[in-house]
Amino acid sequence: MPDPARTFGQRLQRLFLTGLLTLLPLWLTWVVVKFVFVLLSDIGRPVIEPLLHNLAIAAPQALGWLDESWVRTALGLLATLGVILLSGAMAKAVVGQRLLRWFEALIARIPLASTIYGSARKLLDILQTKPDGTQRVVLIDFPHTEMKTLGFVTRVMREAGTGRELAAVYVPTTPNPTSGYLEIVPMEKITPTDWNVDQAMSFIISGGAVAPDEIPFSPPAAKA
Repeated sequence: MPDPARTFGQRLQRLFLTGLLTLLPLWLTWVVVKFVFVLLSDIGRPVIEPLLHNLAIAAPQALGWLDESWVRTALGLLATLGVILLSGAMAKAVVGQRLLRWFEALIARIPLASTIYGSARKLLDILQTKPDGTQRVVLIDFPHTEMKTLGFVTRVMREAGTGRELAAVYVPTTPNPTSGYLEIVPMEKITPTDWNVDQAMSFIISGGAVAPDEIPFSPPAAKA
């Protein structure tokens, strides 16, 4: 005869896991949305707040509501989104490209800033372009040969002395792909995929939930 106390404890455990798996996606969504919302609103806040405050003082009866906290936050967010969209439009225009080159030349004169900006710019450019001679999205052994992790090939080099091809692979973390680490992997140890960068990002951010039914696992040399 089953122990009632043990059975009750197992039911509570199952209910707890079910509730946790139900609430976890909602919590992650809230964290990401809140982070982006606060980040964007804080960027525009230094410009929006003084302007709204002065308008509210100039006409307190008609425009006093502009001094409310939620109004400042919402307008700061909208202003920042507008700046981002305007920057994207200008980046495609000739004038915007000239301003961007001027800004990059200015950044290049600042030692630490030039290193950070240059490295980030190169990484983003690499992920947005199609590689030559190798697939961008790959799988590498981690932490051992029977397990794989997803990575992006950012550069192909050669080993000094032997000439063996080596790949610099950026391995992002889940669910935040902006953080990660760098691996140098022999090309024969890499498993290529037919994924594009967008598919790989969806796989990483979702923790593997958004994925095709079949993926490669063994390097081409091992299959033969």
